Amino acid sequence: MTPQLWTPPTEVEQLLHDAGTSGDGDAQLRALAGAELFIGAPKAEVDAEPDTVYWRSQEIGNGVVVRPVLTRGMLPPWHPEWVFHQVTLRYCAEFQWRNPRMLLAVNGGTPGQLLLPAQPEHRALWLRYYAEREHTAGRRFVALRHGVLHGPLAYGLACGAHLAFGNGVPWNDVGSVYHGYTDELASLRDSWDVTDRAGWQKELDALLDARNSPPEPDFALRVREQLRIRGGEPPSPDLWRETAAGHAQDLGAGPGAVRHIEELVRRILRYEARFRADGLLPPDGRVRTTVAYDYSRAVNMARWGLSARFCTPPEAEQAIVHAGALSRSAYTSWQEYSAGYALGRVLRFDGEEYGPYHEGNVAAHRVLMEHPGSPWRNIPWR
Repeated sequence: MTPQLWTPPTEVEQLLHDAGTSGDGDAQLRALAGAELFIGAPKAEVDAEPDTVYWRSQEIGNGVVVRPVLTRGMLPPWHPEWVFHQVTLRYCAEFQWRNPRMLLAVNGGTPGQLLLPAQPEHRALWLRYYAEREHTAGRRFVALRHGVLHGPLAYGLACGAHLAFGNGVPWNDVGSVYHGYTDELASLRDSWDVTDRAGWQKELDALLDARNSPPEPDFALRVREQLRIRGGEPPSPDLWRETAAGHAQDLGAGPGAVRHIEELVRRILRYEARFRADGLLPPDGRVRTTVAYDYSRAVNMARWGLSARFCTPPEAEQAIVHAGALSRSAYTSWQEYSAGYALGRVLRFDGEEYGPYHEGNVAAHRVLMEHPGSPWRNIPWR
């Protein structure tokens, strides 16, 4: 899948404004067709009926009644009791509009307010524009113009940019949503078995301590690094494999575990060769540690927890800054950090298929290393 290099989402508001001032309704609909739209709701109501969206109408004066949605760049500050459903223009078009005079209000009450008629012929046009867009999941480089760009918090967020890119969300936002509230709850439940604050804190702590990923890869990589330091150059594959297996045996590992270490060394060597071919590593590069995979996910776990209302903004920001500091101490450059993340991820999930997990690593690495707006191009590692 070819990654989409999207402009910052606040440019959606600019596109809507420019199209409105020029009278170009088609341009407005094109912008909305590709935009993330959000419907606000009381948290208690959504918790009680998570499968129901109550999209209430509002009267905005002079008898005008609207159904309101917000674009991401116009979301209000995080609030513990106010959450958002994430929807699309297609959702808006397929909703039951019983009042033919009701309007769709995009960013209502702001200088960029857009009011659209929602009669059947108008909603058919919304559907047409939505269908014409290429809607792919994730793999978009996105940033908020008003998001954090400098300092320790930005540094920490940049350490989570792999997943932000993969999920198509702004890398530099600690705000009201990551994805919609119920989507976030479902993802944390299904992928992490997290259903409450205590479970979220447990997973976050494990990630920050680099205890979520299996320990064997870093065991093997430490053996190679010790051999390199002792010998003044990287060890041969045979020496590395035999030393790692012998050390594991000395520590009490059984025959099966020892064979696993031997095969793990072979797998790492094959992945590193592929990483060099794909540009994740320089021609003579190696991975020293895979802790980046846990640290990067810690950044996003903090963001997911905030979106799910399992923590507060200061708690999320503290965790993100901490993950950034840990990352800085473990690596020497963004490229080295990215390769460590990539190896940790493929060893966990790819099974040497060089499929979506590897392809996602390569796409994120290339964009984050090359895009002029990438934090890796604008925030020094040290």
